[in-house]
Amino acid sequence: MSQQLIKVPPTKNTLLKLKKQVVFLEEGHDLLERKRDLLTRLVYERVGAYRKLRDETRDAMKEAYKWLSISILKQGNRSLRQAAFGTVPMLSVSILPKRSLGVEYPSITSERLPLKPVGLLGTDVSFDRTREKMADAVAMLARLGELEMALNRLMEEQRKAQKRVNALKYNIIPRYRRTIRFIRAALEEEERNTLFQIKILREQSEA
Repeated sequence: MSQQLIKVPPTKNTLLKLKKQVVFLEEGHDLLERKRDLLTRLVYERVGAYRKLRDETRDAMKEAYKWLSISILKQGNRSLRQAAFGTVPMLSVSILPKRSLGVEYPSITSERLPLKPVGLLGTDVSFDRTREKMADAVAMLARLGELEMALNRLMEEQRKAQKRVNALKYNIIPRYRRTIRFIRAALEEEERNTLFQIKILREQSEA
């Protein structure tokens, strides 16, 4: 039993402090439960969006590699490598921190840049088409990376919130309540003993 109680002196002052602490812990438990519920809802929303974007990204990658295969068939690997040296980036990517329910994760935004032709290098339209499809696929991969990282961190925070809720509900708060009941019973017993002693002294004085 002693292991289930908080080691504090059984006094009235301690009893008042523990009662205030229990109220504070119960309020914290309620706040954590609300946070956990919000995180759970947000995780389910993000899971749906992640799965949809993952399928779209897979399709975009297939399309990009299809055009890459066409370019290789038409121009050959060597010509494509030479043409690649004359290309400029088609995508501008920026990464900024973002917060949601206290969880921080990177926000990735991408912007398509104008396609600059490289016709003077002996390429045909399939090469430009490949560049466009690759840029589209990379932009979707960036968004997918943001969603996946945000989802992982939200799930981790949700698990932490669940652990804290369980610890408060099944361990910490019950331990405080048991200690309060123990101290209250000890004080009542002490009061009864005091009253009994007063009664004995009064009877002795009257005799």
